[in-house]
Amino acid sequence: MAIEKFENKKNSLIWVDVVSPTSAELAEISQQFSLNPHAIAACLQPDHLPKHEDIDGTHFILTRVLLPSHSNQAISIQSISTKIAFFYRPGLLISIHRMPHEFIQEVKTRFFDEGHFQLVEAIVAKMLWHILHSYEAPAVHLSTDLDEFESKVFSQNLNPQTLSELYQIKRKALMSKKLLLFSQEAVSSIKLPDLASGTLQDTRDLHIKLLHIYDQIHEDVSNLVNFYLSISAQKTNEVIKVLTIFSVFFMPLTFVAGIYGMNFEYMPELQLRWGYPVLLGSMVGLSALIYIWFRKKRWL
Repeated sequence: MAIEKFENKKNSLIWVDVVSPTSAELAEISQQFSLNPHAIAACLQPDHLPKHEDIDGTHFILTRVLLPSHSNQAISIQSISTKIAFFYRPGLLISIHRMPHEFIQEVKTRFFDEGHFQLVEAIVAKMLWHILHSYEAPAVHLSTDLDEFESKVFSQNLNPQTLSELYQIKRKALMSKKLLLFSQEAVSSIKLPDLASGTLQDTRDLHIKLLHIYDQIHEDVSNLVNFYLSISAQKTNEVIKVLTIFSVFFMPLTFVAGIYGMNFEYMPELQLRWGYPVLLGSMVGLSALIYIWFRKKRWL
């Protein structure tokens, strides 16, 4: 575990950043800063969803940063994102996360050390902006993939893998949207004075924008999947139609051939000199009648 303690004496702010702690170390931090043990326990749950709680004057926010995902990777909350927890009260901020993040050092250097933020809530709002910003690049990537699949579907350049890949895009968009929806409570919980609310408003605007983007991606994927299934069903119907036409042509011919293929001794037509040509002509005439009937019904 790495613990860094930052202090801004100008604004009387303390920021404790904890990276990859063990349960024993979290218990020690909980005792040192009087943090709720149940909230601390939530930091150890790898698939915990975003949440906000106000416990004995200390705000607890659990968020998730979206990670770059690979196509061959199983899609789950834990695989596409990682947690960052914040405990804050006037003058104190504690951030707990498993992985190091570049934006934490950026916020510390550009805003905390320079004293741009006089309130802990402003630092949390800025951190939430960076966390939400991690959802933008994956959204652009999903939109690009979706455009490629849309071209494939409309050009009917399809293969059995297409539907599986579309499902992967849909699942990524749905899970990202789910994380954003659960993050809404955390974003809404931060309160700042009007003079310091610029960063908070940017965070809220970004959150609304991302919700709309992922909602649109999810809707577009659903429509594309439905269109793909419609095309597949249409192709299946075309194949069945061709097979049905062939079966209708050959079924009466097979019936006639089956009758005169029976090995009975007394079959009068077998003794006729012109029996074979007449039978062939009848088969051709029968096929012609079926063809004319199909043309009148516009089935051909």
